[in-house]
Amino acid sequence: MSAHLMSLHRCCQRSALLLVARRPWSSSSASPPPLHTRLLLFLTQRFYDMEMLLSWSSQLKRRVIQRKNAYYSYAQRFHGSDIAAAYYVLNLKGGFRFVGLSAWFRANHRGKFNWDFLNHKDTPLEEVDMSYSVINYTGLVNLEGQRSLRTLSFRGCPEVDDWFLAKLHMFQDSLEELDISHCPRITTGGLAALRNLKGLRRLDISSLPGISSPGLIIILLEEMLPQCQITASGYNLSLSQEEKMEQMQEQRKGQS
Repeated sequence: MSAHLMSLHRCCQRSALLLVARRPWSSSSASPPPLHTRLLLFLTQRFYDMEMLLSWSSQLKRRVIQRKNAYYSYAQRFHGSDIAAAYYVLNLKGGFRFVGLSAWFRANHRGKFNWDFLNHKDTPLEEVDMSYSVINYTGLVNLEGQRSLRTLSFRGCPEVDDWFLAKLHMFQDSLEELDISHCPRITTGGLAALRNLKGLRRLDISSLPGISSPGLIIILLEEMLPQCQITASGYNLSLSQEEKMEQMQEQRKGQS
């Protein structure tokens, strides 16, 4: 059943319940329903109202996220890919640093930022911090032209998922540091896509609730990225997992 038909069906249900709840009960008619029945009817009506309100709220939130992660074609066309990427980062309340500059450009908690970054046309981004922003797979297209990115932080981003990680291969020639800690939608399958980032030197995968057997995942990542220092805190590793990790590490040392 489509969403519109479901909404119509629920509206009819609520109308019927409301009529029953408000029906005048005279002495000549049948006896009114007991109090608990009328209370259930009242609560049922309120439940459907709240359900529809939450549905609308969820749809509105998704639309806002989609709009924020839209392709900044206008900025690309008139200011170039570097300024467009910088503008996208600031609009999502992130921060960045241009190549050759020590100062960072950041948006404040209200989303306000300094427009001086427009003075650095044709200067690529070297470090980007999108922590706790709503960046998603679609929005990555705004950073696609950045071939000098060395550091990326997506710490605590609720929209970062396995598809997102798979698309990070576009930075495989420059990326050295990556922080994807505290991202609730990342799973074990998504971490496997990081094997393409051969130049990675630091990786933070702390507190990822979507992965199972974190001890074994750490071992596999170390094998895929032997030159990378992996940080993985926030996991309750059992004794058996720790023993397996030690055995596998000893085997690797013996083979080398």
